[in-house]
Amino acid sequence: MHTTPPSPWRFSVAPMMDWTTPACRYFHRQLTRHARLYTEMVTTGALLHGDAARFLQRDPIEHPVALQLGGSEADALARCAEMGMRAGFDEINLNCGCPSDRVQEGRFGACLMREPDRVAAAVAAMRRACDIPVTVKHRIGVDDSEDYPFLRHFVETVAAGGCEVFIVHARKAWLQGLSPRENREIPPLTYEHVYRLKQDFPALTIVVNGGIRSLDDCEAHLAEVDGVMLGRAAYEHPWLLATVDTRLFGATENPADDRADVIAALEPYAETLQRQGLPFNRLGRHILGLYRGEPGGRAFRRILSDPTTGESPHHRLARALAAVSNASASLTA
Repeated sequence: MHTTPPSPWRFSVAPMMDWTTPACRYFHRQLTRHARLYTEMVTTGALLHGDAARFLQRDPIEHPVALQLGGSEADALARCAEMGMRAGFDEINLNCGCPSDRVQEGRFGACLMREPDRVAAAVAAMRRACDIPVTVKHRIGVDDSEDYPFLRHFVETVAAGGCEVFIVHARKAWLQGLSPRENREIPPLTYEHVYRLKQDFPALTIVVNGGIRSLDDCEAHLAEVDGVMLGRAAYEHPWLLATVDTRLFGATENPADDRADVIAALEPYAETLQRQGLPFNRLGRHILGLYRGEPGGRAFRRILSDPTTGESPHHRLARALAAVSNASASLTA
């Protein structure tokens, strides 16, 4: 019996500033082999005039991994897309959803939704510059422009520029009056707009993002669209990623049977960071939630986040695991 393979965008972890760093992505890859991972947003100026090697850093284990770009000038975006392709990324994603003041000043992020022709031209230029998918992440609207016809026109116009994958945060963005954090929580979620996009553009890949907290939520959304993207839930409760491969991609097994396996897999990475003179927190801060809600989880977080200890990664991780083991043992004694 022939079965259609799942979309490469069936499940992904959202690009998040200061969160989805190389160390975070390395950690997440210990939990899932199939989820699509994204970098933090990197501006075209940072790549073209800054330390490009640092911004394009990735480990081979991260595949499939996408580079998210912030910018509005087609030529600059095309040059950066080519750089991303040559650095080995699997996708270039254009940010049309970030509402921060900094991106507004640079005329990119969510404000680009008001200029669909500009976005379409940028997508066309990036597609000419690289031979990997060029995708767009955006909101359902901006300020008072939140009706479905506005969203539909944006997608239709950008699709004409060659974009075939749209990742839609199902909230509008308020560019004035709300902080980026408030923009992730206050505007109401309107998943129906995203579902309607899939109905109106069946040939496009439509991915929903925003307010998704569990794999049960994911399965419900996947009845309507091609993919789901988790943000804070995947970061704050990373163990939920541990069954993504079998549950959402039909894999025969998951990468890790228990959390201790993940810690063991991370130890060589932590030791490499130490040899490079980098602090343990470069990795440690991303794994604080691994035992969230479990006995000993609070002690686990306290040991890993202690800035005063000078012990080796091996000993620190061992102490954190011992705290979890002792808490579990005390409950069963």
